[in-house]
Amino acid sequence: MESRASQKRAQRVPLLQRRLTRAVVQALFLFAFLALFVVSAVRSADAGPARLPFLLDPLVVLAASLSGRAVLPGWGWAALGLALALGLGRVWCGWLCPVGTVLDAFSIRPRRTGPRPAADRLRFAKHFVLLTVVVMAALGSAFLLFLDPLSLATRTLSVAVWPALNYAFGGAQAFLYRFGILQEPLLGLENLLRRAVLPSFQPYLRLNLLVGLIAMGIVALEGLGARFWCRSLCPLGALLALVSKLAFVKRRVKQNCISCGRCERICPTGTIDAGKAYESDAAECIMCLDCARACPVDAIAFPAAQAPAARQPYDAGRRDVVGGLLAGTALVGLFGASSERHDSQNFLLRPPGALDPEFLDKCIRCGECMRACPTAALHPALFQAGLEGLFSPLLVPRLGYCDYSCNRCGQVCPTGAIPPLDLETKRLWVNGQAYIDEQRCIPWTGDGQCSVCEEMCPVPVKAIWLEEVEIQREDGARFTVRRPHVRRHLCIGCGTCENKCPVSGEAAIRVHVAGAERLQARLIGSGRGRGAGQSQSGERAEP
Repeated sequence: MESRASQKRAQRVPLLQRRLTRAVVQALFLFAFLALFVVSAVRSADAGPARLPFLLDPLVVLAASLSGRAVLPGWGWAALGLALALGLGRVWCGWLCPVGTVLDAFSIRPRRTGPRPAADRLRFAKHFVLLTVVVMAALGSAFLLFLDPLSLATRTLSVAVWPALNYAFGGAQAFLYRFGILQEPLLGLENLLRRAVLPSFQPYLRLNLLVGLIAMGIVALEGLGARFWCRSLCPLGALLALVSKLAFVKRRVKQNCISCGRCERICPTGTIDAGKAYESDAAECIMCLDCARACPVDAIAFPAAQAPAARQPYDAGRRDVVGGLLAGTALVGLFGASSERHDSQNFLLRPPGALDPEFLDKCIRCGECMRACPTAALHPALFQAGLEGLFSPLLVPRLGYCDYSCNRCGQVCPTGAIPPLDLETKRLWVNGQAYIDEQRCIPWTGDGQCSVCEEMCPVPVKAIWLEEVEIQREDGARFTVRRPHVRRHLCIGCGTCENKCPVSGEAAIRVHVAGAERLQARLIGSGRGRGAGQSQSGERAEP
């Protein structure tokens, strides 16, 4: 008896080692993903590695290449990801995906994590989502790539997690700093974190609550079944599942199986079926090795098998293909015919080099540019650009300006939606033009002196000039003020003037997209933009 128990323990050691190996690989890849996310905001660092996780994602490369009508540079990394799936199945989902690792760490798993009817009935949904993503990309829209797990993870980190961590750290530091013994360690910790991880100021990003709630909702779905997102909704998981049907290595059950059911109960994707002698679908198995670890008789093996996996009822069928084609075509058609996209286009500021509608066709809403922006000027859109513009980056000058000495957003963009402009070209790029609201501008209303916009303008030949005029108050007193005017031909629309304007609430000088003729006519017709209009037309000569 003792020798038999020792033999069993010896047999289980390699399995436990494989399980430990998987945990180590998951932790290392998650750490690498977070490290590259942090490095993306460091201007002095090479931006190439920051794009690597997205280049390893075959769905991003496929859809971005289709929507952009050009093969995405670095596509070879995605081919490597597909080759991995052909060889070992969905190891990406079980070993490398940061979303999967987080779900494993924080999932709300019930005691029995095997098949659940609600989860199994929805397995087809991920195939439907995948087909819709591909059809929309083929028609020129990368909109649904915001559901890609890497895009989801990066956007959550950029918009929700990092600003919240920064705020929590600042609050904790303010509280603990009152204890004298902790002041010196806190200063050392702050210097370390501010240089390496956290921003030097508190960013406030729009939609942070919505983005955070979506991420928490994905974790909460674990209550319906472990890895619910992976088995039922993830479009990348669907693509890898199709490839894994042909995987060289597949899970198999040996003849010494005693039908104890432990493997079925512990399987995180619920793919082990007791009714089929505890076999599993290679397209749903994420090669986590949990079943092998739980098996008391070592009846689980992963041999080479050249035969493709059998078709399952939840695999994509004719109806799913037709439905995906119709859904993708309908969505692209509705987006293109939407008046919101075209009516609001003149009021949207994009990152330097990004031009609608081509920008929306390539943007995967990953949030890398928002993380890389040193002034937190880029924010996710809600419906400002219509539904198609959801989560795409907008330049919001009142919250942050486009740094004149920075071109990082284009360097980290994984799909080229934001072109990688060199710094000199970026400094000449016109995002928009500034307009002065005379009813709010302090010198124009006669409430006092102010020249902040002129002082803060970063272009070498300032786009704002000041005109000295003498005005008379209601009490008869006369004094001289310097009123700002905009040199339109020099303004690049960086938004520094709007961001630094001391007027509370809406700024007295605002940046709008270059060529917004209707807006300009409306402002001049209402008398609100007369100062800017006169400086452009030459009614008042510049000094």
